[in-house]
Amino acid sequence: MDLGLHGRIALVAGASSGLGLAIAKELAAEGADVAITSRDETRIRAAEREVADAGPGRVRSTALDVRDTAAVEAWVADTAEALGGAHIMVANAGGPKPGMASEFGVEDYREAVELNLLSSIAMTTAVLPHMRDAGWGRLLYVTSVAVKQPIPHLALSNTARAGVLGYAKSLVHDLGDAGITVNVLAPGLTRTARLESMAGDDVEAGIASMAKSVPLGRVGSPEEFAAAATFLASERASFITGTVLQIDGGATASLS
Repeated sequence: MDLGLHGRIALVAGASSGLGLAIAKELAAEGADVAITSRDETRIRAAEREVADAGPGRVRSTALDVRDTAAVEAWVADTAEALGGAHIMVANAGGPKPGMASEFGVEDYREAVELNLLSSIAMTTAVLPHMRDAGWGRLLYVTSVAVKQPIPHLALSNTARAGVLGYAKSLVHDLGDAGITVNVLAPGLTRTARLESMAGDDVEAGIASMAKSVPLGRVGSPEEFAAAATFLASERASFITGTVLQIDGGATASLS
């Protein structure tokens, strides 16, 4: 299946590892030109080589903190100038620290909102003029199944990522007539470094224990998540907007 991504220009944040890197590689494999970013310069340069090996297109990497709005704006502008536009934005950032709701103070919640919600808004605001000029765009927000079913020990994530969902839903009618789709990706238990860090001293035993809550009997892989994200970024998904796609092996029991 040709996803129609040859020549499209994609920007992927949080792409030095995990879900962001997997998405960048999958987009590259489908022929897109890809600009990636994360905070660590050494890691993002290594990721650039991986993404370049994945496909035929051009790849650029930039080290920045997505909480720095000026840096985000410069990243988008530099990418559009160097590659000739901007068609796809994958707004992604690391998750806030785990913990129960009452364990955190106002500053903790403020930091979580800056990391996950305000960074997503900054990336969107910076890229929209380029999508409008092209008459085509794909906005993808990487959140968590917590936007459908809050996870008690991830209170900061529950709060900040729910805001991302509200923002994304607010964009749907705003951008529909511009040929820009807006979708939210809600990963469940996916084997990333973050999940492994939460698995305990015996990582394999911890992962196996987590998998018991998944109807498919295992945790997901970043590559499986990236395949779904890349489809939503594609020409084939042109009539899909406003969705919240759970990629969780059936673990979320919510009816909505």
